[in-house]
Amino acid sequence: MDSNLSNIDLAPITRYLRAKASSHLLVSAIHHFSVFEELSEVPQTVQQLQEKLCLKERAAMVLFPALCAMGLVEFNSEGKLSITRLGEFLTSSNSNNLIGYAGLEKDDPGVQKMTEWLKNDGPQNMNEGLSYVKDESAPSPMDEPEQARFFTMALAGRAKYLSPIVAGKITPHHGVLLDVACGTGYYSFEWLRVNRTSKAILFDRPEVLKVAAELLDEFCDDHPIEAKGIKERITFLPGDMLTDELPEADILLAASLFHDWPTEVCKKLAVRFSKALKPNGEIWIHDAFLNDQLDGPLAVTDYSAMLFLGTKGRAYSRKEYRGWFCDAGLIPTSKEISTLMDYGLISAVKPY
Repeated sequence: MDSNLSNIDLAPITRYLRAKASSHLLVSAIHHFSVFEELSEVPQTVQQLQEKLCLKERAAMVLFPALCAMGLVEFNSEGKLSITRLGEFLTSSNSNNLIGYAGLEKDDPGVQKMTEWLKNDGPQNMNEGLSYVKDESAPSPMDEPEQARFFTMALAGRAKYLSPIVAGKITPHHGVLLDVACGTGYYSFEWLRVNRTSKAILFDRPEVLKVAAELLDEFCDDHPIEAKGIKERITFLPGDMLTDELPEADILLAASLFHDWPTEVCKKLAVRFSKALKPNGEIWIHDAFLNDQLDGPLAVTDYSAMLFLGTKGRAYSRKEYRGWFCDAGLIPTSKEISTLMDYGLISAVKPY
């Protein structure tokens, strides 16, 4: 990366792009779920409001943190969701309300889609609007060459920008890095530049690895002195992380991975990843994290709303990750390292 660009945070660009999903979320909350009318009567627990609105866990944990981050809803001293002074302007009891103004967008296709997905925890027709992820019972869209190339290359710019920063913040290690769902491979490429005696295994779907191999050639062309050493230390391993046995590793990297999956799959992945680690091995998560209180920040709730429409997951808090790690026999560290673009790193260690 150009040293003159390394301190520029591209977060404003991604925030503007992701804000559209939250705008649709807000209109849906006002006109299709009457969230503010519900809360204007009495504060409610997350579970109470979730049940009243007939929302499943994932949809609720996309909607409620977003409304908190917008300053329209908050957790009161009893831990219940309550409407804020600002949120009162979205209730019919307030004569100066903006319900009608928001209603100008209630039939927008994006709002209609968001409403459908909130009601069904995904598209009503599961053959439409599927994401670039799979589960145990469905084929992976990433096995289709054109889709795999399109999506991998769409994420290449972000990975290329962030990977040198991430590589410099992960614990240096003389050993093997397992980059699960590696995508472009940039995180491994940069990590090997920092850890010159280490090796990396890039694990992903076969069609994705074809793209990563091409990007490795380009990376080596850009770094000719290091090229030979990096190529000799990389192994491309095709497979399905949900079902296939994972190779043993000293460090496991999961970059922008867990947020593609629902909670129950995340728990299973944490167990699978723990088994792949050697004793004293480390798992590193690079992602955007919700506050532990699940009330923001706005940039991450925007991202979570976007993820909700494109994956089977959402954004999670560090507390949620650490709970999965503990259940999987790992010991979470207290490290909370910021990178850029509203992302950060957390880690856990496998005990001897």
